[in-house]
Amino acid sequence: MIISKTPLRVSLAGGGSDLPAFYQRSRGSVISGSIDKYVYVIIKERFDDKIYINYSEKEIVNNIDDIKHNLVRECLRKTGITKGVEITTLSDIPSSGSGLGSSSSVTVGLLNAFYNYKNILVSKEDLAEMACEIEIDICKNPIGKQDQYGCAIGGINKINFNTNGEVTYNSCHYDLKTIAKSFYLYYTGITRSANSILEQQSKNNILKKSENERLIESVEDLDTILKNKKYNDIGPFLHKNWQIKKRMSVGVSNQKIDDLYTEGINSGSTGGKILGAGGGGFILFYVPRKDQENFENNMKHHNFLDFKFENHGTKIIFVEG
Repeated sequence: MIISKTPLRVSLAGGGSDLPAFYQRSRGSVISGSIDKYVYVIIKERFDDKIYINYSEKEIVNNIDDIKHNLVRECLRKTGITKGVEITTLSDIPSSGSGLGSSSSVTVGLLNAFYNYKNILVSKEDLAEMACEIEIDICKNPIGKQDQYGCAIGGINKINFNTNGEVTYNSCHYDLKTIAKSFYLYYTGITRSANSILEQQSKNNILKKSENERLIESVEDLDTILKNKKYNDIGPFLHKNWQIKKRMSVGVSNQKIDDLYTEGINSGSTGGKILGAGGGGFILFYVPRKDQENFENNMKHHNFLDFKFENHGTKIIFVEG
């Protein structure tokens, strides 16, 4: 039996520039951090030749081609496992439409568990690139490349997407504990597919040129803020870029999200953003330390998720047999 543990991620700046429609024209860049909320993948050998798959549904099949879960199916194909296994996926948060990169965490975690099951050592970078291939090229999901790298590598990274499709990254040595103390992660209760929103972003060619440039500038702006420890500038930064993000696609926000965001601002937050493509999932608020008591009192009827940033990325946490 093998168990992999793969973090989810919070994207802080540059989201959208990891889409092919953006970086094929002009180099993209994001700042993304993995958090201590995880997807777990368990794979164990069976006594028969069937393939059992346990997630929100249960599948029992004789052949890989019959698997409905496209990520499990393609990861099995990629790693050459064809029969006699049972696979279970578990998640710390709702796995559909969270905005925390859960589908990519699943893909990276599957690949990591499956390769270790076959005693094949694969680097985190290669796991990320294979996950991109499976999700984008094979499954034709209209997503970008930041989630796969962020979940595989771990920590806070500046991830760059070059016009030829190559991805590079630099680890960012910020004060993660201090930053996390002022972030509040709120679950909207809205689940949605990111695909339609991302498809529209790609068709719109990711905004007009001036806003494209602003998207990349935002990454440098946030890097400067965090390096110089000007933490109270984070809220206004997020607020400004949230206004840009809402113009990327009609589905990025809705009345419920706008009302929740306004309530957070009126309670003491200085800025925030919806995570992922938008339309639902989690909202990230920044609240200065002096306003946190007031914020928590006013927003106590909402469902917040405590989190910290983590540095490990995907890893194997159990091996038996």
